[in-house]
Order: sequence, then C-alpha cells, then structure tokens
Amino acid sequence: MSTRTWLITGVSSGFGYEMTRLLLEKGEKVIGTVRKRDKVISLIEQYPDTFICELLDVTDVPAIRKLVDRSFEKFGRIDVIVSNAGYGLFGAAEELSDEQVDHIIATNLTGSIQLIRSSLPHLRTQGGGRIIQMSTYGGQVAFPGNSLYHATKFGIEGFCESVVQEVAPFNIGVTLVEPGGARTEFRYGSAQVAKLMSEYDRNPAHGFLKMLDASNGLAPGDPVRMAERIIESVDQEPAPMRMVLGSQALAVTLSTLKARVADFEGQIDLAASTDFPSGE
Repeated sequence: MSTRTWLITGVSSGFGYEMTRLLLEKGEKVIGTVRKRDKVISLIEQYPDTFICELLDVTDVPAIRKLVDRSFEKFGRIDVIVSNAGYGLFGAAEELSDEQVDHIIATNLTGSIQLIRSSLPHLRTQGGGRIIQMSTYGGQVAFPGNSLYHATKFGIEGFCESVVQEVAPFNIGVTLVEPGGARTEFRYGSAQVAKLMSEYDRNPAHGFLKMLDASNGLAPGDPVRMAERIIESVDQEPAPMRMVLGSQALAVTLSTLKARVADFEGQIDLAASTDFPSGE
C-alpha cells in the first residue's frame, strides 16, 4: 500500500505527538503544526524528509487557510486531515473570564471548523480523503466545572455530523474521535484553570481538582494505544462516524444516552400536544 500524507494540528504533545511518531515510524509523511518547535526537535532531526513541522496558532484563521493551501500545493495530495489542536479549561461558568471563554472557543471550536472548511475544496478536488476530528466523550456527556470545554466539543460534533452528510458524495469521510481520560498533557500539564471563587468551594464545579491531581490516581487511557486505533480507523470503509476510546468513557456515554432517550420517550404526549390537530 502506498504511503499517505497526513496534516495534523497540535503535534507537540498528547495524541497529536503519538500519532505523528507512529506514522513516521511507519514511513508515512506528516505535516505537523506546533506553536513552538522545541518539543518536536527530535522528530525534525530523525525524519527530515517525511516530517514537515509548521508553526501555527489555530486561532489565526488566515494562517490556517494559508497553511492548508500551501500544503496541498506542495504535496499535491493530502490523504488525512487531523484536527487535533485544543485544550481543556476548568472552572465554574461564573469563574471564567471573558478572555478565557473567547480563547477556548477560538481554539477548540472555530479553529477546528476553519481547518476543516479550508481543507474541503482540496479534498473534493482530489476525489476524496479523510477528516479526523478529535473530540472527547465530553462531546456527549457533560460534567460540572467544564462548561466551556463541553460547549466547544458539543459544538464541533454538531458541525461534523452535518458536514459528513454534505461531503459523503465526494468520497470524503469524517470521524469524530471521543477518547476518555488518558495520560497526556491535556490533564497533567496543559489544562487551564479559572480563578476559583470561594463560593464554589465544596461545590461539584470544583470536583475537577481531584482529577487533575495525579496523586489521586492516573487516567486509565493509554495515549499510544488510542493513537494506534485512530490511525487504524483510516482503513475502515465507510469511515466510522464516532469512535469512543476507553471502556470507562463508553460506559458513561451509554448510560447518559440511554437516560436521554428515556427522557425524550417520556415527552411523546407533550410533543404531540403542540401540533395542529390532524387535518388542519
């Protein structure tokens, strides 16, 4: 099988780094974006011909478009777009600053949307390809103290679920990856925390503090195994719409969705009561 070319955002750590490392070991080509090159110097030196490191801040929409256009022009074809760049923001909704709200939306939601939008004309022209959007089981399940992160992930899931139907006729597949907790910098390094208010002490909104403290036990997810499953998904036809990674994440997602369906089923008479009577 011929080698593929991948464009992956946010490859300096976490899933982006592990995917890039595994792909390069397999002989694939990776265009990987970072905000600083220092964390990927070893990859730059080890794979000078197959790893193209690009500086990108995904909140800079014109820069996203220029990078995507330049990459397709240089390589002729890019087989897989991985929208991975993002971060977590913890704190009660009231505790978050306006700047924090704006920045996480610009990064996790708008940046992902614009990367995909910028890629679609190229993927369509070349006759197909695959888009992988990194989400989280928090795109289906919400916890206190994580409202803006959930807002971005619920948002990108709705966007992708619509887009997948638009681009299927062009042989473009879209997959939402929904990992559970994993031992990455997302939880143990890059997570941002609001300026906490004493009014929320002993409130469920501050439950995340225990989760972020590694001394309370590490997350169950192995980022390398997760990266392997993501890479393997590109060979599945048709592209899976969603992939939940982690047994704990799947169990919580299933219980949440079952409760949601039961709630909707209990509203059948209420919903019907707002229709015009039959024949009118």
